[in-house]
Amino acid sequence: MEKETTPFFHLQYSEETTADLRGRQSVRTTFKLSERSIDALSILAGQLGIKQKSLFDHLIEDTQALRAIASEFADFSRSSHRIAKTYVVSRRTLQNLERISEQFNAPRDALVEYSIERILPLLVREKEKHGRRKLLLEDLRDYLHRGTELLERAEQDLGQDDPMFIEILNMMRTVGNCCRNLEHCVVKGTKIENF
Repeated sequence: MEKETTPFFHLQYSEETTADLRGRQSVRTTFKLSERSIDALSILAGQLGIKQKSLFDHLIEDTQALRAIASEFADFSRSSHRIAKTYVVSRRTLQNLERISEQFNAPRDALVEYSIERILPLLVREKEKHGRRKLLLEDLRDYLHRGTELLERAEQDLGQDDPMFIEILNMMRTVGNCCRNLEHCVVKGTKIENF
């Protein structure tokens, strides 16, 4: 009796694909950065809901921007107070950073810090949005309060069995849940207030 064979798909990876996968591998590296840069990276990642690694990789993988920073490199005073901080980045990001650092004779830490400086306008915009969120949340709380008063009035005038009371009750439960979710969102963004 002859054995039946099942087709087997051979997945072949080229050297290019393998190199790309290795480039995505996470590695740890330490930089000495100003407290402002460390905070900016952390706060913005939190505000945008992304990992610091993703933001870091995005900043450093921009070879054109790194070269512009390195070619206009000014004094990066090592005497200024900087904090050693370890980050997880992709292998490709680290290799890109080291290549440009060597090519332009610019310190890695300086390239990283100036790259982070590029995101500060985005951080300012997020801070402004946070302020507007807080104002809208106050309006929502006022809306919730007025809705609660309306619900109480519907209960007194119509009773708990009335379809209008039931619909207003359901609506106010939804608004209450929404308000709690948005309060959480605003609380999460409070780190940006002191930046």
